Amino acid sequence: MPRTVSDGGEDFDGDFSSQTGSHRHTDSNSTHHHHGYKVGFPPARGLFAEFTDGVKETFFADDPLREYKDQSRSKKLWLSLVHLFPVLDWARSYKFSMFKGDFVAGLTIASLCIPQDIGYAKLAFLPAHVGLYSSFVPPLVYAMMGSSRDIAIGPVAVVSLLLGTLLQEEIDPVKNPYEYSRLAFTATFFAGITQAMLGFFRLGFIIEFLSHAAIVGFMAGAAVTIALQQLKGFLGIKKFTKKSDIISVMESVWGNVHHGWNYQTILIGASFLAFLLTTKYIAKKNKKLFWVSAIAPLISVVISTFCVYITRADKQGVAIVKDIKQGINPPSFHLIYWSGPYLAKGFRIGVVAGMVALTEAIAIGRTFAAMKDYQIDGNKEMVALGTMNIVGSMTSCYVATGSFSRSAVNYMAGCKTAVSNVVMAIVVMLTLLLITPLFKYTPNAILASIIINAVVSLVDYETAYLIWKVDKMDFVALLGAFFGVVFASVEYGLLIAVAISLGKILLQVTRPRTALLGNLPRTTIYRNVEQYPEAAKVPGIMIVRVDSAIYFTNSNYVKERILRWLRDEEDQQQEQKLSKTEFLIVELSPVTDIDTSGIHALEELLKALEKRKIQLILANPGPAVIQKLRSAKFTDLIGDDKIFLSVGDAVKKFAPKSALNV
Repeated sequence: MPRTVSDGGEDFDGDFSSQTGSHRHTDSNSTHHHHGYKVGFPPARGLFAEFTDGVKETFFADDPLREYKDQSRSKKLWLSLVHLFPVLDWARSYKFSMFKGDFVAGLTIASLCIPQDIGYAKLAFLPAHVGLYSSFVPPLVYAMMGSSRDIAIGPVAVVSLLLGTLLQEEIDPVKNPYEYSRLAFTATFFAGITQAMLGFFRLGFIIEFLSHAAIVGFMAGAAVTIALQQLKGFLGIKKFTKKSDIISVMESVWGNVHHGWNYQTILIGASFLAFLLTTKYIAKKNKKLFWVSAIAPLISVVISTFCVYITRADKQGVAIVKDIKQGINPPSFHLIYWSGPYLAKGFRIGVVAGMVALTEAIAIGRTFAAMKDYQIDGNKEMVALGTMNIVGSMTSCYVATGSFSRSAVNYMAGCKTAVSNVVMAIVVMLTLLLITPLFKYTPNAILASIIINAVVSLVDYETAYLIWKVDKMDFVALLGAFFGVVFASVEYGLLIAVAISLGKILLQVTRPRTALLGNLPRTTIYRNVEQYPEAAKVPGIMIVRVDSAIYFTNSNYVKERILRWLRDEEDQQQEQKLSKTEFLIVELSPVTDIDTSGIHALEELLKALEKRKIQLILANPGPAVIQKLRSAKFTDLIGDDKIFLSVGDAVKKFAPKSALNV
């Protein structure tokens, strides 16, 4: 039965139905609400039924087969095709009026992605054209299979940084560029396999172990790390550290300050960074002018390339992009390592990169789906992203995913469907075919400025402040992820984020809340005395509520905690010469489930109470709990007359005097 949570989620409704669902009566202000109801037992169910139900809730919580019910065979086939390729569904209702929005959005994100892709490829230590390849094939695959209308697909900063740091631990990209790119394609292939498998086996909940707070911290840390990495291009330093942590980077920067910095480079980088940040500020202030900041990177690339070409500044040591290979993606199926030591290394790197890429893409997809009020299916998204990366790995691309900055521009530019991704891919294709030679004189400093400008928005300090105000433990996870990335490396940051998120769950599982309940004056409602100071304790009766399922992880704690409440109470009674406790009522409404250890702990509690001549009474056990208590013969041990529908009923029976003066 669904449980209702009332008053701020801290407390549960005083009592529920008799758990069979036929009669639901609430604990209202009436004093004579006891209709002689007993705690009901749910109908017994077979092992198989229980098992199938469990599996269904775990893996098919969204009931994916709902639309297939009572359909003809051909219709079922069509529906499953549509499930795999949502394009079949929306393409039929696609109108030319929508294309205007998609076309403008596609052009805008293309102008943003071309300079970013070249920069991100450099961040992953891959040739510039691989970045552009990754904005051509993957978006086309995604447009057919993905269900988000707003996401813009391509290389992103965080994944590029992650790949770059992990891959260069295995192969030196400067000495062995060919083997390096082979390992990159291998990692991309396994990233795709990981994503598609998680979606196919409906294990999407695995990535939910990264809590929102941990992601905010991780992204901010990655943004700082990426910005620091860009100092190499921004300051024109030749010898730069391979490590990504802040200490090594700072040593590289200040170690080269006298002879390593190139002042023409700094001038170009700083002036255009100022220009980019100004356009960003304008766009933030006036939402209608979002396109100003979207096309600013391309404008700055064009202007700076032109300036360098005229002044031949590359002769004075300004580092330039040099050659970008012309032409569209060559096949790379034969380049993937299918055997040997690099297969396992590629697999390991791919799994990590694939998970991070997934987390980012699904977070973005959900954000924009919520803004436009449509649903995206997480598992379907995973299959789409996975297939896109598998195809990408065979067409010379590296891991692509949803980009936050480009998706935001896409959304603001008024995209209607995934066609904006197709438009972007076509523009990138034309760029690759026709105009890559023009990028020859683009200074690296400009790419550094563009990337710094792009990652600034990943530092979400407003959300961080909100998290600090609401939940300190979440904020610890955020800080852990942030400092892990900044001071160690991206993978350590991830590990810390997951570890803290899991630690938080463990803490809640092993140390559930318990509360003392008191009677609200003139009602039969019993509530937490901390939340309602006016709630009066019933003389001779102690009422405790356990606020979580009782499992092996916490059963001992729950027992000890109840006995501690009792000890404290007895001390108080001796001081104030009050009547001794004769009854202990345990309110079980929030206890959704119990296991054998939990029942064992209850038996031990019963023994401990018998020694003190205190009777144990249970109030409102749920269906799972009462069934297990009965199977374990605990109901016989305690007696059916000690199990009540609500605390009010129990008090009424065992302390008639206090119940009457309500």
